[in-house]
Amino acid sequence: MRIKDELFGKEVLDADIQIVGKVHDVIIDKDTFEMTDLVLKKSGLSEQIKSSEDVVPMELVKVIGDKILLKGEDDL
Repeated sequence: MRIKDELFGKEVLDADIQIVGKVHDVIIDKDTFEMTDLVLKKSGLSEQIKSSEDVVPMELVKVIGDKILLKGEDDL
């Protein structure tokens, strides 16, 4: 998988199917070359007002498809 082509810009949804943001970058472990975190940029009005980023550990990712779905409390 090519990270840039496959992940960057994908919408990330929480367990309640609310948009959390879009993938802006990924963090990769330099020793194992595994993705450890997704860096999200807020989308919508909050993105226009203030540029902010959230870091989401890959352990919280449930499904990666057309969109990225995060695990809910029931999944943890």
